[in-house]
Amino acid sequence: MPHLPRTKPPRVKPARSRPTAIIATGDAAHPVLAGAGDAPGSGPALETIAMPAAANAASVPDAAPGTVVSLTDAVTVMPPVAAPAVPLLPGRLKSGPVPAAARYGRGLPNLTDLADRFGSDKGSAKHRYTELYNLLFQPFRDLPINFLEMGLQIGGPEMGASQDRATTDLPSVRMWLEYFSAARITGLDVSDFSWFRHDRFAFVRCDMDDRTNIAAAARSLPPQDIMIDDASHASHHQQNGFLELFPALKPGGIYIIEDLRWQPAAYERPGITKTADLFQSYVQTGIFEHRDRAVKAAFNDLRLDISGCFMHQVQYNKTRRDQVVVVHKR
Repeated sequence: MPHLPRTKPPRVKPARSRPTAIIATGDAAHPVLAGAGDAPGSGPALETIAMPAAANAASVPDAAPGTVVSLTDAVTVMPPVAAPAVPLLPGRLKSGPVPAAARYGRGLPNLTDLADRFGSDKGSAKHRYTELYNLLFQPFRDLPINFLEMGLQIGGPEMGASQDRATTDLPSVRMWLEYFSAARITGLDVSDFSWFRHDRFAFVRCDMDDRTNIAAAARSLPPQDIMIDDASHASHHQQNGFLELFPALKPGGIYIIEDLRWQPAAYERPGITKTADLFQSYVQTGIFEHRDRAVKAAFNDLRLDISGCFMHQVQYNKTRRDQVVVVHKR
C-alpha cells in the first residue's frame, strides 16, 4: 500500500475573549461586546456594533448609570473610566516604578478606580487597600450582604477636631454603594453623618473609646459579612472594636483593621500593646499576647473562632511596617 504524505492539521487561531459591556436603553439593557482597548493605560476603545432595536433583554440586569449611550441601528460603547492623568509611557517603565495612579487596565471599573473617583484614601493616591479588597470582595459584589465600616471621614477627634464637627462627605461609603450592587452598608462614627440618605445605607453614632457604647451598637446590627475598622486608629479603639464586633460577624465573614502603623497622640494610651504586635503574636504562635491580662484573655477567648489571620505591610512592601490585618472567621 503506498504511503500517503503526512500533512499537518490546519492551525485554528483561538478567538480572543472580549469584555462584555451593559448598555442601557430606556427601561431595558442589552449585553454587547466592548472594545479591547488600545495602548496600555488607555482604557477600552470606542466601538460601534450593529444591534436590532428590538433585541430581547429580559435576562439582562439593569445597566449602571453612566453607561447609557444610544440604540438606533447601532450602539456606541463608551469607556466606563476615563484615561489616567499620568500615561504609561515606555520611558517611565525604564526609569523607575510605575505610579499607582497610572496602573489603569482594560475592562470594567474595579474598586481602585472607584476609590480614586470618589476621593477615598483607600485607592491609588495613598494606601492602595483597594487592590487587596477587590480580590477579597469580588465574590460578594452582587450579593445582598451586610457591610460595616467604622470611620467615615478624615479629620475627626483623632486629628484634634470636635466629635461634633460639621461632616461633609463619606467617600468610602459612596464607593461601597457603587461597588456592591445589593449590599446593605452601615456606617459607624463618633461624628454625625445622619444627613446622608440612601436606601441601602444606615448610620450608627458610636464612640470607640467606650466599649459599652460599641457593645450597644453591635446589638443593634444584623449579623455582618464584612467589617472594616478605619476609625481613630488608636490601639485600644481597634481592640475594643474587635472584641465587641467580631462576635457579630457571620461565619466565613471578614474583619479588617486598617492603619496599624499610625496611632493618634490625642487618644493613644502610653505603654499599650499595639494592635499590630497583638495580631503578629497570634500569627506567629497561635496565641494573642497583650500586656493587659484581661484584654489578653478576651482576645484568646475569640481565637477559636478565627480561621485565618493575614498581615499586609505598607504598600505591600515586605520591608515596611504592618499596615492592615485581615481576619477570616470560621
